[in-house]
Amino acid sequence: TVWAMLMVEMVHPIIQQLHQDKNIFSDCEQCVQAASSVMHANLLLFKTVIAGDSWGTIAVPVIEEYPATAIIFMGSLLTIVFGVLNLIVAVVVDTFAEARERDVLNLAEEMERNHENDKKFLQKVFERIDEDGSGELTLEELVEGARKDPEFQSRLRVMDIDEVDLQQLFEMIDVDGSGSIEATEFIAPLSRWVHESKTAP
Repeated sequence: TVWAMLMVEMVHPIIQQLHQDKNIFSDCEQCVQAASSVMHANLLLFKTVIAGDSWGTIAVPVIEEYPATAIIFMGSLLTIVFGVLNLIVAVVVDTFAEARERDVLNLAEEMERNHENDKKFLQKVFERIDEDGSGELTLEELVEGARKDPEFQSRLRVMDIDEVDLQQLFEMIDVDGSGSIEATEFIAPLSRWVHESKTAP
């Protein structure tokens, strides 16, 4: 609408002058009134800039006689071009934002699945090193399991724990100070510590 108003104020008098002085638009009565009102000017800009029609009929003769008017025609064209580009950029940004959000959700779901699988893995390790089947581990069973069970050895290696650290590990896990470790006491911290080591920067 701003460009249309400029068309009415600046281009319409030029069209009238060209018609009267040089009879340029003698065979196009519509061209003479093309910028006579804001509505007509908007229609002219739509035909010229968006549809690509009438450039040679009105815009080119006017620009040839008064080159400064090119600012109006090119300005309206650039306004539309940048408007479309902004729309495209907005769509692309929204698309990537949605994709990123889906990736975050998928990552969270995957981490949750891995956490559940890890707890099942540790439950099996606990059952293997619980030699007497009491449902509780003593310090001796923990040390013996670290010596004999390959998967438990791998877990301790990931946590950078060797045999001399097992007593300290046992005391940290035995939160109730009972002298033995239940399955939940064994699984929760070992799973949490490995998970934190993987997600740490």
